[in-house]
Amino acid sequence: MGGIESLELGRFGIYTFDFEYQSAARMRESVQELEEQGWRALWIPELLGRDAFTHAGYLLSCTERMSIVNGIARISSREARWAYGAALLLADAYPDRHVLGLGLGGKPEPGTKPLAAMAEYLDAMDALATETPNPRPKAPMHRVLAAYGPRMLELARDRTGSAQTYHVNVQHTAQARKILGPDAFLAVEHAVLFESDPGTARAIARAHLHDYLNTPYNIAKFRRLGYSEEEITGGGSDRLVDDFVFWGDLDTIVGKLHSHVEAGADHVAVQVIGIEPGQSALPYWRRLGEALLPAQ
Repeated sequence: MGGIESLELGRFGIYTFDFEYQSAARMRESVQELEEQGWRALWIPELLGRDAFTHAGYLLSCTERMSIVNGIARISSREARWAYGAALLLADAYPDRHVLGLGLGGKPEPGTKPLAAMAEYLDAMDALATETPNPRPKAPMHRVLAAYGPRMLELARDRTGSAQTYHVNVQHTAQARKILGPDAFLAVEHAVLFESDPGTARAIARAHLHDYLNTPYNIAKFRRLGYSEEEITGGGSDRLVDDFVFWGDLDTIVGKLHSHVEAGADHVAVQVIGIEPGQSALPYWRRLGEALLPAQ
């Protein structure tokens, strides 16, 4: 399988839930404008019912150069052979433009051991490598693993040579780089909010972080990063909120995003929050593009 370290994803990309609420026509218009502006990578989740591969395939069909990254395709949503076959088709149809991000996603089923489940899934995919023909061997499937804890990061390093993190702070990025070593690819998602009033910004950020502050595996992540129980409960302390959502004006946000790069990230996927369902972050993506893309 191919790694993603050689793909031209750029230093910064876009991560968005917005398309989950939009029509195909509106998605097409937005993604084509983003590609024209110079964005090289768009990350999409699998959350509200749109199938990861159908969604990725449609966006790839609307663009000519941009990479589309599943962030993530849930391993609990489909058997490994179907994920393998779908990703292989996209690799053939759109060489070096699709990245299959894999992760558990959502609330794990009772008794699920995430590390073992992911290792078994990768084993099953790899066992299919000789069963499903790849008509374009020089256009391999590219995979990246969602990883937070040390052992999952080690699995990502050893099995795919690439990891993606979601809702982490700069400290975690530095720790992840140490575990991954200098050669593995590290992509980091980070939420941003264009709001300069501290009270308003933190209220919106807390609403965004609510589910993550109330799920066991995210709570474990926050604890590992040194946040106290008092900081995690009650909606999150100001310190925690400010670490996980970069808010303020454009210059402030851009400066903080660069701190992930300085800590060891190869790529930062920027998620603009504070957008109502059905609306678009496109005006903010334009501003971010003007500030971030020239430096890539």
